[in-house]
Amino acid sequence: MRRWISGVLAVMLLALSGCATEKEPVETSLFAMNTYMTFTAYGENAQAALDESVELIQTMESRWSVTDDESEIYRANHSGGQTVSISEETAELISFALEMAEKTDGALDPTIYPVLTAWGFTTDSKQVPAPEQIAELLWNVGYDRIQLEGTSLTVPEGMELDLGAVGKGYSADLVTEVLKEHDVESAIISLGGNIQAVGSRPDGSDWRIGIRTPWEEGNLGVLEISDAAVVTSGGYENYFEDEDGNIYWHILNPSTGYPANNGLQAVTIIGKEGRLCDALSTALFVMGAEQAEAFWRKNGGFDMLLVTDEKEVILTEGIADKFTLSDGREETVRVLES
Repeated sequence: MRRWISGVLAVMLLALSGCATEKEPVETSLFAMNTYMTFTAYGENAQAALDESVELIQTMESRWSVTDDESEIYRANHSGGQTVSISEETAELISFALEMAEKTDGALDPTIYPVLTAWGFTTDSKQVPAPEQIAELLWNVGYDRIQLEGTSLTVPEGMELDLGAVGKGYSADLVTEVLKEHDVESAIISLGGNIQAVGSRPDGSDWRIGIRTPWEEGNLGVLEISDAAVVTSGGYENYFEDEDGNIYWHILNPSTGYPANNGLQAVTIIGKEGRLCDALSTALFVMGAEQAEAFWRKNGGFDMLLVTDEKEVILTEGIADKFTLSDGREETVRVLES
């Protein structure tokens, strides 16, 4: 089975009851990249667009899997440090991942996979690795040692490249392009915790996205969006508890090799590009609230919703009037202004 870093759904599309439209939705679903995906589109060419989208997702998975010995990433990881030829789409995604790694000062590092494997998050046997094992594995973590020239990729021997933190977001962007090429103006796609809205709902109103409450059942609140991506990362997506009651989750700090624990329970990123939202949801979780705010002020180009350990919800000003806490929630809400 092809394995991808993934977790349970962090955001959910709310029911479309009461949506007045003459158009009937076309829907399809599949299991890929180790997550359940759903697609809903409207328009004359919706079925053809979704059929092409499913084929595209399956193609991308076959290229980017870290465990499929026929994938481009697997071949590069097991080449013994030799240069391999890859497709343009894979090269573009790797280039983006390396760019984001540099931009986030390594908070996102696509070479963390061997450490993640040692923790068992890529398998069914999770455990706490010995400190000596983590220290040894960290010698083979370092995005700046990956060499990419055009479509020629070199992964140094002992290192492993994994695109799980950006692959679904990039795939969502590609699906969006397919839908628009088929003149689909209204669609919503869910790739696990990645939501991508094409346009608005058929009646012209925003899509309503439920943001899950970290570590609890139900929704923290509702976010209204149109023509945007929404990606959430949180420790509760994939974790285990040891015999002493300590909880360890799958989002690791690349500088320490241990689960990132900087006071955040969840990070939701909202923006135009799924790949950017995907990358930042992980990187800002690793950074923590203070550094995440500083990154947003310096770079801009996206909105975010942070949930802290102190039950505070931090919103950027661009979505302040688009998010509503669910009834009965007691979290405090703070809005960041630029």
